[in-house]
Amino acid sequence: MFPTAAYTLRDDDRDALLQQARALACSAAGAPRLLSGKRLALICADGADASATEFMQAATALGAHVALVQAGLDERSSDEQIDAQARVLGRLYDAVECQHLPPAVVKRLARSAGIPVFAGLATAEHPTAALADQVDGGASWAVKRRSVLQATLLSRVG
Repeated sequence: MFPTAAYTLRDDDRDALLQQARALACSAAGAPRLLSGKRLALICADGADASATEFMQAATALGAHVALVQAGLDERSSDEQIDAQARVLGRLYDAVECQHLPPAVVKRLARSAGIPVFAGLATAEHPTAALADQVDGGASWAVKRRSVLQATLLSRVG
């Protein structure tokens, strides 16, 4: 889980993600469908935006099914409400991407869901966004960023 925007990648995590991202970015056949059969939830507090689209494209290219979920959670939600929602998400999905939700809500979901919960993985603020610049090769930045997203998903969900 990447609980907050302040999360820093450990060197070994960063190196492993970069190695996988480089392989995915260089793959002429595109990303292998290694997440086929996996179900991911995407919760967007502010509605779907470019980050949501990037997440959906990266995950579906790996074979995952992504559902856009309206959680209805915010900083006023009780711990009981968040825990109940987390349990449902944990039963229905293999992982959850939370975008633009309050960090305290995401942390609570992550504690109770029993599955990987990402905090804005596909947003520009996430620590993995900077890794796209470190992916070697002639691929476009967008392809490199998608490869980093995919590598992260594979490491946590695959």
